[in-house]
Amino acid sequence: MCWYPRFFNPSDKMTLSAHLHSALTACAPLPVATFKPGRMRGFVCGICVVVFLTLFISGCNQPLFKNDLQAIHSKGVLRVITRNNGTCYYEGPHGWEGFEYELVSTFADHLGVKLEILVLEKEKSMVDALLAGKADLIAASFVATEDLRRHLAFGPTYHQIRQLVIGRRDGPRLKSVSDLVGQPLWVMAGAFHEKRLNVLKRDYPALTWLSISDYEPEELLEMVGKGLIPLTIADDTIMSLNRRYYPELMVHFAVDSEQELAWVIHPQSRHLQQAVQQWFQLPSTASMIDRLKQHYYGHLEKFDYVDITTFRKRLIHRLPKYRNHFVAAAKTHNLDWKLVAAQSYQESHWNPRARSFTGVRGMMMLTLDTARYLGIKNRLDPKQSIHGGTRFLAKLYERIEEDIPDPDRTFMALAAYNIGWGHLDDARKLATSLGKQPNSWSDIREILPLLRLKKYYRNLPHGYARGAEPVRYVDRIRTYHKIITRWENDLKEGRTASTETGNQPQL
Repeated sequence: MCWYPRFFNPSDKMTLSAHLHSALTACAPLPVATFKPGRMRGFVCGICVVVFLTLFISGCNQPLFKNDLQAIHSKGVLRVITRNNGTCYYEGPHGWEGFEYELVSTFADHLGVKLEILVLEKEKSMVDALLAGKADLIAASFVATEDLRRHLAFGPTYHQIRQLVIGRRDGPRLKSVSDLVGQPLWVMAGAFHEKRLNVLKRDYPALTWLSISDYEPEELLEMVGKGLIPLTIADDTIMSLNRRYYPELMVHFAVDSEQELAWVIHPQSRHLQQAVQQWFQLPSTASMIDRLKQHYYGHLEKFDYVDITTFRKRLIHRLPKYRNHFVAAAKTHNLDWKLVAAQSYQESHWNPRARSFTGVRGMMMLTLDTARYLGIKNRLDPKQSIHGGTRFLAKLYERIEEDIPDPDRTFMALAAYNIGWGHLDDARKLATSLGKQPNSWSDIREILPLLRLKKYYRNLPHGYARGAEPVRYVDRIRTYHKIITRWENDLKEGRTASTETGNQPQL
């Protein structure tokens, strides 16, 4: 490690070798007649500098001081603070996932450095850690309020959210902040929700709430959904993600207008700020953000209370009868049994004798030709149908190129199961011709509905298709899959609520 003399200016970007050259030039031999006491002292000082620099030049031929971005490149690591929740960063079936995680991972790749994650939950802890130099930026769905902008640096806005008052369907109906007065409201201590309540309290002095330190917004939503607490506040994305697990949740009203989300950067990290700004302005970044929004939130746009409520009841009364068949079939073909079960519910609602007007039948709704191809003798036999349908899905999955990563590859296989391989192939060809990515489910999801329009399908080998159906098909399977996964985890941890499962009629 190099040690530099105190008289070097920190803003100086010259290398040590450059300083040596400057000192040698300044101390070039002078005519004897020009030597005076003051110049002699300067000459001696110059010689001292030359000697000092010569001693250290071999190991220190590098910039004296690095800017903040150079320091990140030098370490080869971008240190990022985030939250461990459903919108930021969590471990999924194929590794680490989350909107914020994928976004900041791509930025780290852009910089050519590794990503290092530091998980913190409270906003104050995040800011303190950032200002203390423990991280380079915060990527945690952070609301960029005006008061924070006076003290911190923010990157460009990439998403907007609203803060919602959440209760239960069987609770009181609230329409405005004035209706909150006197109501038992629980919020996460120190979060933006509480800051907003403090602002509202200026106009509504009687407004009160209970601040909870050890619970995240998702946990508070769960408590509301199970009837353990009456009211909480959560942003609309968190609400959309959790409503499918707790369909009794109800939105009362928004406590503010849309709030902007942005990354937080140390105010002195000027070069990193500029790099973030430039990266967000790239067309490829804008396109990726759209794909991430579609991937994480696109399938949550419509909420069907009756469907989700019925599904959760059938988790209790129907799924156990066929669970072993799903597990065995999925294991044989290296698939996730919970995904196969979710697909089966979308196909037949776990009814072995299900029949559609087109003639498909059974748990996996197979056509007669497909059943013969798979060697299935009785489509109405649950075991045969589940094993046959799983094998057919696995064949479609294997037919899709291996270089397409999951979950995109799985979503395309599901779409092909619904609409047919030929139409999926048409959609991918059309995507290419329209400048979209044929290997991205997000783009294929946009293209499939175009197969019903003549100006597109007339030039495709397989012609017209009801392309909106496979999009809804995959969206619903994704929702059911998430619910089954959550349900299984709750069963293992003994967390299923008696209020959800008790005294419910079989459907």
